[in-house]
Amino acid sequence: MALKVGRGAAAPPFLVMEVVTAANARQAALAPGAPHVIRMEVGQPATGAPAGAVAAVTAALRERAPMGYTEALGLRSLRARLSRHYQDWYGADVPLDRLAVTVGASGAFPLAFLAAFDPGDRVAMAAPFYPPYVNILTALGMQPVMLEAGPETRFQPSVAMLERLSPRPDGLIVASPCNPAGTMLHPDELAAIAAWCHANGVRLISDEIYHGLHYGHPIATAATLSPSAVVVNSFSKYFSMTGWRIGWMVLPEDLQRPVECLAQNLFISPPHIAQVAAEAALDCAEELDANVARYRRSRDLLLRGLPGAGFERMCPAEGAFYLYADVGERTNDSRDFCARMLAEAGVAASPGVDFDRTRGHRFVRFSYCGPEADMAMAAERLAAWR
Repeated sequence: MALKVGRGAAAPPFLVMEVVTAANARQAALAPGAPHVIRMEVGQPATGAPAGAVAAVTAALRERAPMGYTEALGLRSLRARLSRHYQDWYGADVPLDRLAVTVGASGAFPLAFLAAFDPGDRVAMAAPFYPPYVNILTALGMQPVMLEAGPETRFQPSVAMLERLSPRPDGLIVASPCNPAGTMLHPDELAAIAAWCHANGVRLISDEIYHGLHYGHPIATAATLSPSAVVVNSFSKYFSMTGWRIGWMVLPEDLQRPVECLAQNLFISPPHIAQVAAEAALDCAEELDANVARYRRSRDLLLRGLPGAGFERMCPAEGAFYLYADVGERTNDSRDFCARMLAEAGVAASPGVDFDRTRGHRFVRFSYCGPEADMAMAAERLAAWR
């Protein structure tokens, strides 16, 4: 007799991670001295945790400081430092009680979705989108609603798109800067969306994990624009701490206790040692801003070099560290295109079908947060591969 398998088990794979596996296998199979695989498939900074964070952890371990469970919402000292971060970056008064430290942004999304929505609720987002939004919502029995965004809105949602939805969704996820397009909701646009959501009873989830990685346009946080919005952020991107698995949320008053109870049961607490590192990282702006300058140089180099390699149509690279390229004139199968690029040019990139299941077959995402020398070499290899 066959045993039941839950519907959550039907969640599709996150294809970016499968490209990581393929790139690792190709690198392992190379002969000694062969050109290495250039990694442009995943948004993982090559810069590593800032020196101040490493020093804080080293000191804590040397002193054999107890590393046990913390409060479910995180160390109070870290939450207090995050409160000051909002004052420093945005001039915003975000009290400690509204802040929840999480096991990365990836741990924040299930907490936010479970606290704010029920099975069957409809949650909208622009396509292209970060794949786990859809996969987590689906695993929890919620219904993703796609807003097909295009170049006219820089692949971001708009109030006009939301007005056309009938019935109104229960929630909306926005990301600025966004993955995969690297575009932003400018402050007036985010303010309009936040106001519309609050007025219409639509819970806004604002993914702000790429804040700090923006090139010319100012950033705004939904924490200052709506009393009902949930903000998700992370130490993985600007703070260069992907493997530490530490993030945070800014919560509206009505979700503070529900998220705390969910976190107690699902995660107990975020990793203590990672919280020590995160608190120190918040005081490492000089080193982190130097990393951003590196990403900007790589972005500028690729914007100059990729059109000559056959990637002529790319989204405006306003933030994050991604270039989203329309390769429809070269292929109608982005998965095959990326597989060939890896096999023949030694460049790993992510197929657009991971981010947009109706139009992604003609898009490829390049991540440019790797070593600067690799980014320059990638443009050369792709020009030769063309």
